[in-house]
Order: sequence, then C-alpha cells, then structure tokens
Amino acid sequence: MIDLHAIATEQRNEQTRHIDRLSTLDMIRLINEEDTKAALAVGAIAPAIADAVDLIAGRLRQGGRLFYIGSGTSGRLGILDAVECPPTYSTDPDMVQGLIAGGYEAIFRAKEGAEDSQDMGRADLAAKAVTAKDVVVGLSASGRTPYVLGGLQYAASVGAATISINCSPQAPIAQYAQIDLCALVGPEVITGSTRMKAGTAQKMILNMLSTGAMIRLGKVYGNLMVDVKASNEKLKERACRIVMTAAQCGRRDAEQALLQCRGQAKTAIVMLRLGVSAAEAQQRLAAHGGYIDRVCKETPHDR
Repeated sequence: MIDLHAIATEQRNEQTRHIDRLSTLDMIRLINEEDTKAALAVGAIAPAIADAVDLIAGRLRQGGRLFYIGSGTSGRLGILDAVECPPTYSTDPDMVQGLIAGGYEAIFRAKEGAEDSQDMGRADLAAKAVTAKDVVVGLSASGRTPYVLGGLQYAASVGAATISINCSPQAPIAQYAQIDLCALVGPEVITGSTRMKAGTAQKMILNMLSTGAMIRLGKVYGNLMVDVKASNEKLKERACRIVMTAAQCGRRDAEQALLQCRGQAKTAIVMLRLGVSAAEAQQRLAAHGGYIDRVCKETPHDR
C-alpha cells in the first residue's frame, strides 16, 4: 500500500484549509497566490534545467530524439509540448515525442490504472526503439509513478540520457535520471490535485527544455522563431513579419523571398541580408549548421 503521508504532493495545505468558506474573489486570489509558488520553485532549480537543456540539445544535434513519458496530467503535458514543436520550429514529428500511460485514449479520457505498470513503460519505449542517442524525460508529480519508473529504467539500460521532472524530494524516479528536476511547489490548493501547482511547474519546465534546446539548435534568431512552419494563414503572416523584422525589408520583398524558398523564413532572411538566391542561402545555412548569425558573421548588436 502506498503511504500518501510520505509524498510531498499529497500533503494538506494549511493556507487553503478553509477555501470552501471564502468568497469567490478571495478564493481566486488565494489560488493565484499559491500559483506564484510554482514559478519560484522552478526558478530555484534553474542551473539543473540549464544542464538538461544542454544535454538535450547535444543529443538532438547528433540526430537523437527527445521522449517525454508520463501518466495523467504529466503525460498530457509532455504530449502538448511535443506536438507544438513541429509547427513552431519545423522539427520532424519524430524528433520530440510524448508517451502517456494508457496510450492515445488516455489523452482525452482518464485511465488512472494504466500508470501502475512498470512493464508498460518499458514496452512503450522499446516500441520506439530508443537508443543511446536519445533522451528520455520522465514526468511524475509524486516522483513514484510505476509507468514512469519502468520507462526510465529501460532508457537507462540502453544508454539513453535520462531526466526526471517531479515535485517531491527524494523521488524514486530520480535514481534513474542523470539530471533530476525537482520543483518543490508545496502542498496543492486542493489536497492531492497535482494538475494545479505541480502541473504548472512541470509545464514551465517543459517550456524551458524545448525552447532552450531549439534556441541552442539555431532555430531562434534574436527572439524570432525563424524556423516557423508556415502551414496556415496565421503562420504565413507570422513568417512574413519575421522576415521583414530580421531582414529589415518591406512586405513585398519579404513575400517574394518567401515564395522563392517555399515559405522558409530562415532562408528568406539570409537571401535578403546577403543578396543571394534561395539555393545559395540554403547552402550557406547548411554549411553553418543553420545559424543565421554565423552565416551573416554579425555581432548581437547588429540585430
């Protein structure tokens, strides 16, 4: 039997003991006050998050993949982060993937019992043919979910880089992680409802991991998402504005350049900055690892 008293995320929050007696406005203010603790908890482990970003970027740069594995809220958050990488950074859908206990159906409908199997965690990663080139990030608010434990055990056994994200000290999943990201958010507003502060902290960490890795891979120029995939009208307009800003040109020039390079904002920027063809811009980017600043040999003050 699991001893809930030993799990940090299952403790009772003394600050919200009488939340059911408050006015609606005071209730909301109290929840918001507690939410700020999630940001502070994430900030407290910034050095470890930075190490994780460098680890992930290094593996992705060498052709590896990034896997998030979790159950319930944690699993859904991993999937959310993974599916947003292709449209934001034009990554291959296989580069960043999210796995959840219970599979596809569990994304939309809770399958709480699915998290209790370590074997399923191992099997789901084995089905993805995880290797030593890859990174596996295990997410569990309590830090003891069997599905995640099994997944990290398997990942470590094949030599993959491993990272754990949790909100409970001395979490069991940490023993299988090269880097443990433990954000101590404190007891939840509603006892045990880890979709709240623990979920918020996990989402913030995931934002940092994927965004930081993509910046390190040259998919951000200044603070512009220059590898955006212009797959709908909103993103096409965003790509145009990015090119106009980065190349300091008018809309007509930006639109023509994007047309010539099939909507690739990064290529269009190099075309306009250096006055070269789309093919030449692509070749120069490839020769410099996809980094615009290296192609243009600029200093940060030039942006």
